Amino acid sequence: MKNSLLLLLIPAILFSQEKAETKKEQGHYDNNKFSQNYDLYATPNMFRTASGAPGPAYYQQQADYKMNIILDDKNKKLYGEQTVTYFNNSPDVLEYLWVQLDQNQKARDSKTPLVENQSVNSVLPVDGFSKTYLEEKFDGGFKIEYVHDAKGNPLSYTVNNTMMRINLTTPLKSKESASFSIKWWYNVNNYRINRDRSGYEEFEKDGNRLYVIAQFFPRMAVYNDVEGWQNMQFWGTGEFALTFGNYDVNITVPADHVLEATGVLLNRKEVFTPEQIKRYELAEKTFDKPVLVITPEEAKANEKGFSDKTKTWKFRAENVRDFAFSSSRKFIYDAMAVKLDTKNVMAISLYPNESNPLWEEYSTRAVAQTLKTYSRHTFDYPYHKAISISAEDQGMEYPMICWNYGRPNQDGYVSDRIKYGMISVIIHEIGHNYFPMIVNSDERQWSWMDEGLDTFLQYLAEQDFMENYPSSRGPAHKIVPYMSGSQQFLEPIMSNSEVIHQFGANAYGKPATALNILRETIMGRELFDHAFKTYANRWKFKHPTPEDFFRTMEDASAVDLDWFWRGWFYSTDYVDIEITDVKQYYVTETPTEELKNATVRRGRFGNASGPFVYLVESNHKELKNDKKKALAIEEFKDLEAFLNTKFTPQEKAALKSPKFFYEVNFGKPGGLIMPIIVELTFEDGTTELHKFPEQIWRKNNQTAKRVFATDKKVTKFQVDPKLETADIDVDNNVWPREKSESKFESSQKK
Repeated sequence: MKNSLLLLLIPAILFSQEKAETKKEQGHYDNNKFSQNYDLYATPNMFRTASGAPGPAYYQQQADYKMNIILDDKNKKLYGEQTVTYFNNSPDVLEYLWVQLDQNQKARDSKTPLVENQSVNSVLPVDGFSKTYLEEKFDGGFKIEYVHDAKGNPLSYTVNNTMMRINLTTPLKSKESASFSIKWWYNVNNYRINRDRSGYEEFEKDGNRLYVIAQFFPRMAVYNDVEGWQNMQFWGTGEFALTFGNYDVNITVPADHVLEATGVLLNRKEVFTPEQIKRYELAEKTFDKPVLVITPEEAKANEKGFSDKTKTWKFRAENVRDFAFSSSRKFIYDAMAVKLDTKNVMAISLYPNESNPLWEEYSTRAVAQTLKTYSRHTFDYPYHKAISISAEDQGMEYPMICWNYGRPNQDGYVSDRIKYGMISVIIHEIGHNYFPMIVNSDERQWSWMDEGLDTFLQYLAEQDFMENYPSSRGPAHKIVPYMSGSQQFLEPIMSNSEVIHQFGANAYGKPATALNILRETIMGRELFDHAFKTYANRWKFKHPTPEDFFRTMEDASAVDLDWFWRGWFYSTDYVDIEITDVKQYYVTETPTEELKNATVRRGRFGNASGPFVYLVESNHKELKNDKKKALAIEEFKDLEAFLNTKFTPQEKAALKSPKFFYEVNFGKPGGLIMPIIVELTFEDGTTELHKFPEQIWRKNNQTAKRVFATDKKVTKFQVDPKLETADIDVDNNVWPREKSESKFESSQKK
C-alpha cells in the first residue's frame, strides 16, 4: 500500500479514567478449564505409553476352556464340566486364581438384594405382593460339585459371593500355565420373572421355552497391570471384565432344538438336515437379502415334538473373551453374507414365529448394516458370523451372538416404537462385538467405555440403515434434558457403573453425544475418524483403559482435548453459551471528544498524525446530547472517497467494503467449554455462519468478545443455530431478545 490507514476500533468505554485497584489480591491455583490433565490420568509406563498405545512391556493373560454342557429342558437345569488352562503372561508370581461366579447373584443367599434401598409400596397387585413378601426366593446360583487340579486331585477354594478364589498348591510363575477343572450345575431362571441377562422365556400357549444362556460357567477374572486381579463383585449393573482365550464347547440339548452359539459349528452335518445345509450354503453366497435356512413351517413342526432324544452341538471359538448360546425348538433361522473390505462374514437371525413379520424383514439386514458401518469406522469384523436372537425383554451381547427384544402384538400390529426400538437394539448389541468383545474394556469399572462408544457408532449405523432414521441418542439436543437436570442425580461419565443414578443417559447417551460433538463440531470428521480408528486398532484384542482412549484420540489427531475430557467426562458441567450484549458502531471521521482526547493522550499510534477513521458506538452519550453530531456520524458517506485517496485501484479492489460494525459479547453461564458458533441474519433474510474455536475462552473461561464487520445490516445474532453443542438454554442464544427490547433493538429503529 502507498499510504497507511489507521482504524481506531476501540469504543469509548475502553478509555475510562477510573483508577485501578491498588489493593493486592490473593493468589490462586490454576482453575483454568484448559489445564492439562496430568492430575487426572495414570502415569504412563512401560505397559501403557503416554501416546495411548500399548507399551513394550504390555501383557495380558489367557484362559482356554474345554466344556461339556447339558441343557435339561424338562427340569430347567444346566449342567457343566469344564477344564480351564490359565496362562500367566504377567511378570508376577500368582499364589491363587480368581474365578467369577456371576450366577451367584441369583442365589438365595445373594447379597445383591441387600444393597438396594427399600420403602413400603402402599398399593401392590396381588402377584406383586406375593412375590415381594410371601414367595420363597428363586434358588439360583452355582452348585459347585468339585474343583480339581490337572491330576484330578481336589483343590482348595473359597467362595466370596460372586467370586471364587482357587488356592494353588504351587505358585504359578511368570510364563507358566496351570490347568484345573470344575463341575457345576444351576437352576435356569425365567428371566422375565427373575430379571437377568440370561435364562429362559416361557411360551405358555404351547409349553415351549426359548433359552438365552450366558454367564453360565465359572469364568476367569482379569489380572492386569492396572489393578492386579479384578476384584469388584457382580452387583448387577457393572457388567464384565474377561480374559481372552480359546473355547471347545459341546452342548447337548433336546434333539428337536435349534441352537446357535459363539464360535464355529464343527458338526453342521449332524445337526442340520441336508436341505438346511444347502440353504445355508446358498446364504453364504447371497448378499442382498436373507435366506431362510430353517423355515417358519419347519419351526412350527419342531414346536410340537418335545423329543426325549438329545443332540450335541460342537463349537470351536478362538481368541474370544466369553461364550454364550441360545437354544429352542421354536427357532426360524435365516442368514445372508456381508461383504467387507477384506473378507465375507455371515449375518444370522434366529426367532420364533411370534416375531414375524418384523424379524424376517429387518433383523438380519440390521446385523449386516452394523457390520458394514462399524467395520468402516474401526476394523473389519474378525469373526465369521454375527447372530441376532429374538428374546423378549432382552438386550444383551456376547461374542458373535446377542439377545434382542421387539415383537408384534398378538394381532400382528407393529408400532413405530417397537419397529425402531428393535432395529436399534439389534444394531447396538451386534455393535458390542467391537466394544467390548474385541476392544476389551473393563465393563465392571467403566460402563461408558463399551456402552458409550457403541451408542455413538450405533447412531452412525442407524443413519446408514435408513434415511431420516429416528435415532433416540447421538444428536446433541437429545442429551439436554439430562444435562440440565438436578445436579443431585448427575455423576461424571468417569464414574463407576454401580454409583450412577441415570444409567442410560450417563453411560450411553452422554458419552455418545460427546463423541458426536467431537466428530462434527470440534475435530471434524477426517481427524476424528482417523483417531478413533487408530484407537480401535491399537486396542483390538487387548484391555484398554479410559486414559488409553483419551491419549490416543489426541495422539492421532494433533488436537489437544484435555479441556474436553475434563469437562465432558470428569465433571457434571453443562453447556450454556449466551449473547450478553451487542453494540453497533458507526464509521466516521468525526470522533467524539472522548475518542479524540484519548487518541492524543495515549499516543496509541506512535508518531502517526492521521487521518484517522473512528468507530463510534451508536448509543454513545455524546450522540444522545448532540443531535447534529449524531446525524453527521450516522450519515457519514465519505469512506469511499477517503479510501480512494489512500489505495491504488488494485489495492482497493482487494478490500472488503463493510458498512456495519457490531461488537458482540458472549457469556458462558454453563461450565462446559465449547466453540462459539454464531449465525448472523441480515435484513434481506440471508445468513452468515461464523465459528470460533473453543480456545477463544482460554484466557477468560466466562466471557468472550468478537467484532463483526458486514456490508449488510444485521437483524439477528444467534448462537448454535443448529443445536450442535447441547446448549441447555437456547432462549439466551438470540439477540435481540424476543421478550424485551434491548439497546441493540433501539439502535436498529433509528
